[in-house]
Amino acid sequence: MLIDSHCHIMFDAFNDDRRDVLQRASEAGVTAYINPGITVDDSRAIVNATETIPNLYAAVGIHPNDAGTFTTSSIDQLRELAAHPNVVAIGEIGLDYHWDTWPRPHQRDVFEQQLALAKEIDKPVIIHQRESAADTMEILRAWGAGRQHPGLVLHSFSGDQAMAEEAIEYGFYIGISGPVTFKNAHGLPEIVAALPPDRLLVETDAPFLSPHPFRGKRNEPARVKVIAQRIAEVQQLPFDVMCKHLTRNTINLFRLPFSDVE
Repeated sequence: MLIDSHCHIMFDAFNDDRRDVLQRASEAGVTAYINPGITVDDSRAIVNATETIPNLYAAVGIHPNDAGTFTTSSIDQLRELAAHPNVVAIGEIGLDYHWDTWPRPHQRDVFEQQLALAKEIDKPVIIHQRESAADTMEILRAWGAGRQHPGLVLHSFSGDQAMAEEAIEYGFYIGISGPVTFKNAHGLPEIVAALPPDRLLVETDAPFLSPHPFRGKRNEPARVKVIAQRIAEVQQLPFDVMCKHLTRNTINLFRLPFSDVE
């Protein structure tokens, strides 16, 4: 049993064969999916899809690269969407200084308002950070002080060992995706190897970041198994034991309606 803790299955990239993609994932042992939103409209479409696609759960939020879509009504709209029973998180939200699509102060404002919403409604958070580790952690230190928060995952982790360890001290989770399998992984396997298995999630970020040997091709949730196998390898744990950790962690963070993994 595996859960893809972060995939964009409702993106247009899957419009032609979404049913086949989900079937392949099921055959690979993937039993549930969490699909984060990137705008209010995208989030609404995902929430609607959860009513027809079994075991698809939504996160609702505004991605930093879409911060320009944020309006005075966005928080109220996200609050309304988050009341749906299939919404398990706020996300994906954060800071992206690689593309710098929107001014950094605006990105921070949108990020902080959504973090405040997550605390208000007691929903965990899915964090996107790219080349913005220092500012991201500055904001999260205040948000996570005293571990008084509803939970959080640093999705598709790309930070260093110190960032991962500090995040764990605050009670956050670390999301691991396809790059852990890359031959030029730049130290990520060593970071993953040093982290406690009860703080790790596995994700595809499909259709992006396809793992080796599928790098460069459209990613899909079935490949979460390939990533989990690599995590087990670097953690030096049997695959079935690692899967139990990864699945239990996802269930716990997002409070999914599944029994605990024995």
